[in-house]
Amino acid sequence: MATSDRIAIVGGGIVGLTTAYYLKQAGYTEITLFDEGTGQATQAAAGIISPWLSKRRNQRWYNLAKRGAQLYPDIVATAGLSKRAYRQNGTIVTRRDPAKLNALYELATTRLATTPMMQAIELLSAQAIEQRVPGITIPDAGIFVAGGAQIDGTAFLTELATFLEITIVQEKVTLTATGQIMDYPDFDQIILATGAWLSEILTPLGLTTNVRPQKGQLISYQTASLPTTTPVLMPEGEYDYLPTPDGVIVGASHEDDQGFDLTIDTAVISDLTTSAQNINPALVKVPVSVRVGTRAYTPDFAPFFGQVPGYKQLFVASGLGSSGLTTGPAIAQLLVAMLVNPDLNISEYTKPVSEYIY
Repeated sequence: MATSDRIAIVGGGIVGLTTAYYLKQAGYTEITLFDEGTGQATQAAAGIISPWLSKRRNQRWYNLAKRGAQLYPDIVATAGLSKRAYRQNGTIVTRRDPAKLNALYELATTRLATTPMMQAIELLSAQAIEQRVPGITIPDAGIFVAGGAQIDGTAFLTELATFLEITIVQEKVTLTATGQIMDYPDFDQIILATGAWLSEILTPLGLTTNVRPQKGQLISYQTASLPTTTPVLMPEGEYDYLPTPDGVIVGASHEDDQGFDLTIDTAVISDLTTSAQNINPALVKVPVSVRVGTRAYTPDFAPFFGQVPGYKQLFVASGLGSSGLTTGPAIAQLLVAMLVNPDLNISEYTKPVSEYIY
């Protein structure tokens, strides 16, 4: 059923684009998406969608990540996205200590019983892992999760925007003191999905937030194309190793003291390349390209979303951190549900927005 409400989305990353997707699915037709584009985390990211072996104690985060992972196959099928954008090729997590590996396998077995999305799990020797991921040398055994997937942020956003036939207004947005977008007619609802730049956009409202920026760098190698069934490798003690249609991506770094600086850091790149060559020695002969982005983090490392206190037309999402590609679609789906029902109970997924914006 179509609705005439005018909706603005500020931010064209994973939350912004999947919010537009769910708005269109719900019948909204008047959608304007603003995105300046600089430093966006999703554009720089190559994400792993496999939250089920995480030992994070934050149950809200796990609920959100599990929901997000489950939403991807439907988005991909509906929008007709390519395997470059998203593919379910499985993930492998290694552990050096056999006791820790067994404990992780027990956790995986427990979660598999209630999570069909995982599909299947399997203990693999180091030799078996090397057979599944061509070119690598790995000393440790691991666990294979068949339902794990990977996503290329740039390709995903580009293909989804094409499917949605949505125009992205490439300009910086400023809010008025009443919570509208300056120089535009009033919107019925505005969704702020600006990541680490949230404090800046909230300034005209007299509000602030404890969201901080974190710099992330990753490297990519153009090598011989690997089979699309090659799983992602998450080796203990090294950076993640992601096969792509063009080669391999390795990363990403977590730099807390760089603010919004997008300058390539040669020391960090050296660390990434060393890790890459530890996993695949042949990469020493392959040229490297670099992606840089800025993630948003909260003090408790948890994402938050909901209605901005005191502004019934303003909704917000931020603090997604390094798991943003996993949690983003779930946040988007729930935000769209909140436009219809602002009193929707989302306590199983997030703390109140007032704990992060004040």
